[in-house]
Amino acid sequence: MTDHTQPAKFADLGLIPILVERLEELEYTQPTPIQSHTIPHLLEGRDFVGGANTGSGKTAAFALPILQKIYQQDSYLQKKTNTRRGNFVSHLVLVPTRELASQVAYNIKSYSYHLRHEIKTVAVFGGVSVNPQMLMLRGGCDIVVATPGRLLDLVSSNAINLEQVKTLVLDEADRMLSLGFAEELSKILALLPDNKQTLLFSATFPEKVTTLAQNLLNDPVEVQLQSAEASTLVQRVFSVNKGEKTAVLAHLIKENQWRQALIFVNAKNACNHLAQKLSKRGITAEVFHGDKGQGARTRVLEGFKSGEIHVLIATDIAARGLDIEKLPVVINFDLPRSPADYMHRIGRSGRAGEVGLGLSLIDYDDYHHFKVIEKKNKFRLEREQVAGFEVEDDQSEAYFAPMTPRPKPEGTGKKKKKRRQ
Repeated sequence: MTDHTQPAKFADLGLIPILVERLEELEYTQPTPIQSHTIPHLLEGRDFVGGANTGSGKTAAFALPILQKIYQQDSYLQKKTNTRRGNFVSHLVLVPTRELASQVAYNIKSYSYHLRHEIKTVAVFGGVSVNPQMLMLRGGCDIVVATPGRLLDLVSSNAINLEQVKTLVLDEADRMLSLGFAEELSKILALLPDNKQTLLFSATFPEKVTTLAQNLLNDPVEVQLQSAEASTLVQRVFSVNKGEKTAVLAHLIKENQWRQALIFVNAKNACNHLAQKLSKRGITAEVFHGDKGQGARTRVLEGFKSGEIHVLIATDIAARGLDIEKLPVVINFDLPRSPADYMHRIGRSGRAGEVGLGLSLIDYDDYHHFKVIEKKNKFRLEREQVAGFEVEDDQSEAYFAPMTPRPKPEGTGKKKKKRRQ
């Protein structure tokens, strides 16, 4: 285990002055716990598994050591040999969504601002024309942040070569190691050299994912810092009558006068349907889902980040990694199908030490699934009700009664059926 004494300064972690100076400009006053426990090991070249709450600074935790390695080693070698890099990439970050690829690359470029003439970072993802990305990859790259599908397209077009990758990062590793990405990830791993540093970061690490991860790592350092107690995110759950979720949602938005609200549903058509129903109640909402073109998705996300959009209804493509500054509330209108996605969803609020709220609306049909979410994520929440929308008597027992078996009335035991002659 690592020493959990948190250094007061980034310089104490072994980072070079030019990176420390940039962090000071970005007003990073001191390392977060995941940064304190990660950066020294990554500078030593160790494989790493890092689990920490969303909004805890995982991107900087892996990006800063990579940038330092490039500045101290890779750039020196390039100058010494005076050769171009061809179409090779030195450090690869894999992410599950387009928006996360763009965001991670933006953050890395921000950290490397004073090194921008020496370090080349490119984001590649689907939904947009491949040609501009191919042009950006010419001459090779220091860091590529990619979604798996687009990366394989670029490899097949000979626009990028992965044979010299020195560091592989799986961001949102639980999703990257899930069945949805298994085939693509296997193809990518087959293209990478055996001798590389592998880093896995996520807010959640289900047991199956942890087992799969061990096959990718060589004597890794493991740090798990997830903590409900240390989180600045408050979780609440409201029981509502079946068919009244929209009315309760509209009431809560108006009553609390939230500056912004991110609302999750489970289907693309549900986004548009809910937006229409809220509009009839005087609430304007935008939608964010996979059927929207990449340009439209980018515009909506930028509008929400800037505060121009106050209410955003989204599917789970918005649940991972997206950093919305000071987002006051996340609302589960539909419960996520996966218990792990619950933590990723609500983690869009309460980031970077800000106070936030993760709120779930459950009706009769959701009750047992929410209990599964609680069990898997190891928490228990009090079932609350919204004044004026109290649960009707015929449903209240299902919400609030203790889950104990009822005694069988006498004389109701099963009787043997008589065999027909």
